[in-house]
Amino acid sequence: MAQVTVNQDESIEAALRRFKRRVSKAGIFSDLKRTRHYETPAEKRKRKASSRRRR
Repeated sequence: MAQVTVNQDESIEAALRRFKRRVSKAGIFSDLKRTRHYETPAEKRKRKASSRRRR
């Protein structure tokens, strides 16, 4: 779980930027999008093959 503590002299916007950066590095949004709907085995194979090609 991504967690950010706000320092005394720090603005909320800066803390929010740091939080968004941590969430994107942790891959939480991509995992959420992937698990939101059922993915058939054929779709899983297709997604994994395309990610292998990108690497």
